Amino acid sequence: MPSTKKTLHFMSSALVTSISVGVLGYSMSITWATTTMDCAPRGNEFFNGTANITLQLFSGKTKRNGCPFFDGPPEPFQVLSQLGKTGGAPLILHALAVVLLSLCMLFSTGGILISLYNSVSNPYETYMGPIGFYTCSSLSACLSFLVLILFVVNVNLTSIAEDLVKSFVGESEVDLKNKSAVMQIGYYLLIPYIALCLLAIVLIYMYEHAAYTHRKEQQRPTEDAPKEIMMY
Repeated sequence: MPSTKKTLHFMSSALVTSISVGVLGYSMSITWATTTMDCAPRGNEFFNGTANITLQLFSGKTKRNGCPFFDGPPEPFQVLSQLGKTGGAPLILHALAVVLLSLCMLFSTGGILISLYNSVSNPYETYMGPIGFYTCSSLSACLSFLVLILFVVNVNLTSIAEDLVKSFVGESEVDLKNKSAVMQIGYYLLIPYIALCLLAIVLIYMYEHAAYTHRKEQQRPTEDAPKEIMMY
């Protein structure tokens, strides 16, 4: 049976990782970005209308004011299916972000199971031990950090917002310019998720370091013993 100290460290790590899963799950269900663009009918010099895109990972909403001619009610859409009409880099980057976040959820769940298993047993030398937990949590942190980069690049540097608007009004009917994107709480929640993943790793490392130090102290070589004792 593991020691009380080990149980506390691994149970704490499981709790922290569980909180991170909740944070990630909530993040994936709310708004990640809003984008506003000036809008005008094709060939018109006066950009009097606006188009607004509210973007979540799986769904979104577009609102057009005088774009290209009349105001329209908010129109909900499914992001991947709507982007599938135009394809290209926006679809690929968004789909990749969703896949990576799903893997983060999977690895974090694996980290919880490994932590709970270690809190009641001692599988030090197998993938079910601390090494397995380090792998799961570090992959979760790295992949979510990659999503931070991919998503902001997709929103700001590709034509994802323009493609979504044109998929509703038609490619040949509208001109868009002056795109302005604002990242929302869903996107920024990845930062505390990463921090929680790293905190869980630190908790396990603290226990491992203390256990290693204790083992070393118990295995001191005989040359450290007093000379009087070594003579006998």
